Amino acid sequence: MNAIRPEIVVFDLGKVLLDFDYGIAARRIAERSEADEATVRAVLDSSELLIRYETGLLARHEFFEAVRSRTGFRGDLAEFGHCFADIFWPIEPMVELHRQLRARRIPTWLFSNTNDLAMEHIRRHFPFVHHFDGAVLSYEVRSMKPAPGMYETLERLAGKTGPQIAYLDDRPENVQAGLDRGWQAWVHTDPESSRRRLTGLGLL
Repeated sequence: MNAIRPEIVVFDLGKVLLDFDYGIAARRIAERSEADEATVRAVLDSSELLIRYETGLLARHEFFEAVRSRTGFRGDLAEFGHCFADIFWPIEPMVELHRQLRARRIPTWLFSNTNDLAMEHIRRHFPFVHHFDGAVLSYEVRSMKPAPGMYETLERLAGKTGPQIAYLDDRPENVQAGLDRGWQAWVHTDPESSRRRLTGLGLL
């Protein structure tokens, strides 16, 4: 057990609180495109395109036009948004874990590499995301984990640093960036192990 009890808990979103499958988006977009599903998936997996969108360097309509030009998608932006963003479902034990932290009045933050289409859908369909004390989202701050900018922004907005912050994320490189800043961070693999970590920190 660490000597310092954290003052806030910082959650990654995808694969921690919400599961997702970009294969769903690829299949739906392909059904309305000239390109096949494999081609659409390759476009969506394009690191250059998605990174530019998720760091706020491409606006929503620019991302849509880029995907449409590469796939021949025949729908409009609204239809594309549904196909692209409706790919999430809740990880219920983690949603419940977050609820328990809130019941104990422990401040919580969202900390996610994401985009505005995804977050618009998530905010509409998953009410629990409205019950965080704050959120640092890559497309809003124009920085992506594990780059320092997002971590610096979280520290500034939350007013916490180092071991005052407990942080769980499914990506080891993102966790390592937190550890390098002195955060009490770990790689999330399953709800029970993260519950044990939070209990060991005196938060549950």
